[in-house]
Amino acid sequence: MKLATLRDGSRDGCLHLISKDLSSMVSAADIAPTLQAAIDSWNAVSPALQARYQALNEGLLDESLAFDPHNAMAPLPRAWQWLDGSCFLNHADLMQRAFELDPIDGIQSIPLMYQGAGDDFLGATEDLALPSDAHGIDFEGEFGIVVDDVPMGCSAEQALGHIRLLVQLNDMSLRAFGPREMKTGFGFVQAKSSTSFAPVAVTPDELGESWYEGRVHLPLNVEWNGNWFGHPNGSAMNFGFHELIAHAALTRRLSAGTVLGSGTVSNADLSVGSACIAERRAIEMIERGAPHTRFMHFGDRVRMEARGMDGRPLFGVIDQQVVQADS
Repeated sequence: MKLATLRDGSRDGCLHLISKDLSSMVSAADIAPTLQAAIDSWNAVSPALQARYQALNEGLLDESLAFDPHNAMAPLPRAWQWLDGSCFLNHADLMQRAFELDPIDGIQSIPLMYQGAGDDFLGATEDLALPSDAHGIDFEGEFGIVVDDVPMGCSAEQALGHIRLLVQLNDMSLRAFGPREMKTGFGFVQAKSSTSFAPVAVTPDELGESWYEGRVHLPLNVEWNGNWFGHPNGSAMNFGFHELIAHAALTRRLSAGTVLGSGTVSNADLSVGSACIAERRAIEMIERGAPHTRFMHFGDRVRMEARGMDGRPLFGVIDQQVVQADS
């Protein structure tokens, strides 16, 4: 299934089913008013959602409407918990080499993860309003998942059954704040502005053979101001999403609607480019002794999209402009 949250004037929007080709939609509010409500009662409501989704794709619903992603909020406009990993160790290795950082103990066996702010997720075409472009504005292309209730101590094998939806996201970073916040050991606050999501969340079966081993085996295409920036593949995750779940649930339960991110998609093959500016700058530091690529300025645009192996759209497009926030 493909699901989206449409604006209706409320904080959490209205749940809609979206056709496979992302051209049409139909309300699902009578089944579950919001995506959070659907995740809360997934086993009870998913059969009805699936039946309506099938009817939508077969053109059997007179009440269907054209889908306009500009009217979509983030699939989950706010989440009980947002946990972001750093599961592409190539990215960590490049940053370590560029900045001559000490190796992180256990990085090969224990996933890196921080708890971010899930209270203000942005839609795919919303402006990225920020206070200053002197803060090192950077995009970060990622894949993510949404889980149902996960018990404490859940194993990685069991965790696969708790993945209900896959998402695509832009986890914006303000790099000027990162070094100090990392040194404190308390995690990111100012260095992470609101995270943005592609308009459509999809059930894992929508990816077909591109979803296995808890990974999205597809490239994430990133453009900056209309120019190609990279198309790294999600298959290179050193830890699958099921392993991220098990890591997070080692000492606590995860509530239904928890969102987990992969971290910046990164590949060892540098010819595929990058999904964030900081990585390109790190490569320049390693190869040329200093970074040459600037961070984002007001007026810049970033576009991200992942398509299926058949070239068809999956999550829709993230297409956003950085603007100065109102004072």
